[in-house]
Amino acid sequence: MERYFGESTPKLGFGLMRLPKDASGKIDMEQTKQMVDLFMDAGLTYFDTAYVYDGGDSERAAKAALVDRYPRESYTLATKICAWSGAHDEATAKQQFYTSLERTGAGYFDYYLLHALQAGNYKLYEDYHLWDFVKELKEKGLIKHWGFSFHATPQILDELLTKHPDAEFVQLQLNYADWENPDVTARENYEVARKHGKSIVVMEPVKGGALASPPDDVQKIFREASADSSFASWAIRYAASLEGIITVLSGMSNMEQMKDNLSYMKDFQPLNEREQDAVRRAQEAFHGMKSIPCTGCRYCTEGCPQNIPIPDIFSARNKQLIWGQLEEGRKAYEKAVSQGGAASDCIACGQCESACPQQIPVIQRLKECAEVFE
Repeated sequence: MERYFGESTPKLGFGLMRLPKDASGKIDMEQTKQMVDLFMDAGLTYFDTAYVYDGGDSERAAKAALVDRYPRESYTLATKICAWSGAHDEATAKQQFYTSLERTGAGYFDYYLLHALQAGNYKLYEDYHLWDFVKELKEKGLIKHWGFSFHATPQILDELLTKHPDAEFVQLQLNYADWENPDVTARENYEVARKHGKSIVVMEPVKGGALASPPDDVQKIFREASADSSFASWAIRYAASLEGIITVLSGMSNMEQMKDNLSYMKDFQPLNEREQDAVRRAQEAFHGMKSIPCTGCRYCTEGCPQNIPIPDIFSARNKQLIWGQLEEGRKAYEKAVSQGGAASDCIACGQCESACPQQIPVIQRLKECAEVFE
């Protein structure tokens, strides 16, 4: 018998947010199918997508690579309803479920989530009666389990779980670098969820890919602890070693990432005491760094009136902040703004800040980027 909901679920989930792309910028379906095959062959079963990912192409890819090629009972599929993007009222928000069902052809969803609740949008889910909606879908057998993904303060999380105690799980951003980050409040959110007895799906365990190639000081710590382990493995195994975890989502973008993840998650072993100590030292090393905590989700860019490639600009800035690579950062910045607006083009409309799951003061950060790179 499971001690908590989802305990027996394999601890690596395939996040379909960052699928491989071909030369035209479209999802590379052949490579995606190969990645799905490797994942399934390893005995892993959890796939995660969302109505808004890749403008719906992520859900369509799930159909082509997974649903059309495997028996329905052989995998579990999660998707999400988004009240704050692509929805204009209650009716259009609720229609997202049926659109997702049509795109995926899945017949039902094993896990269904209210998407990316944060301070500026979580009341919309009440206004549109979406909490009641997901319960109705479960009663109809169209979803098996429901929960929500969350990017806000422990106080709001406690409020939501107190008001909606029947939510079966919460999806949280948890990684070792952000464990004590006051902007992300990873540890506190984790503790609130567990206080309410909720199981957790982990997102952004590798911090948008940043922890696959961490700063030199962190690399040195992990190499000394285990020369053969990839840096991403430390991040994913750290998250999977926490109590109450259903699965840890990894947004794999190529076969190499898939093979690396499977090498240590096919037969997952929690971090031992010596490995936990290495992670603690890595956390201490991160604590003194002043990077921009952007994960590259790109929610900020969808409605930017100046077409500013905010995540790419922040990535360029982090080259200078974390690694001291000013010239490399400047070149990355010039490449980024050649395809869109410059940091100084920001008109401070605030759309980006209301959409940012990391609660980054985007307007101020863009001003700083402009001062450094322009």
